[in-house]
Amino acid sequence: MNGMMTRMGRAIGRAGAWCGALGMALWLAGCAVTDVGRAPHMAPGETVAMLPIVNYTETPQAGLRAEAIAEALLKTGGMENLKRYPASLNPETLFEPAERESVGKALEWARSERARYALTGAVQEWRYKVGVDGEPAVGISLQLIDVASGQVVWSATGSNAGWSRESLSGVAQKLLRRLLAPLMQG
Repeated sequence: MNGMMTRMGRAIGRAGAWCGALGMALWLAGCAVTDVGRAPHMAPGETVAMLPIVNYTETPQAGLRAEAIAEALLKTGGMENLKRYPASLNPETLFEPAERESVGKALEWARSERARYALTGAVQEWRYKVGVDGEPAVGISLQLIDVASGQVVWSATGSNAGWSRESLSGVAQKLLRRLLAPLMQG
């Protein structure tokens, strides 16, 4: 009888641990939401232009921050021929939000550079949540545009919230890595 109780106790313990791990995984999955489309086939060495990522948040320069992270991820991910738009085409400053027309001007620049594709997007959230813990929260949408036609050929969107001790840029980097994964070659 004693051996049977021990085996039952172990089985219940394993089941409890498994349920706990499953519950934790489901809870953590609730902190991030992503929808990522299927990327077009991109030939090695194909030129991709990095266009402005528009800032729709109250956080100054969130678009510029997202651009810097996205550019670094794409380059480390194997995108060799990535060209960044001239800084003069993005009017975002500390005090004025970026305007959508800057993306149009940057797309014209991408055409003059004979880029095949152009990556742009928008930041919807870039902040620390208000409260005791102040968790970082990021929301970003991305689009890959066929430069010749102007049509969107790929898109991705997502949001992610981190723990109170995580940095906002770290949470953004994790989210952007998941969103950009189909475009990375390495």
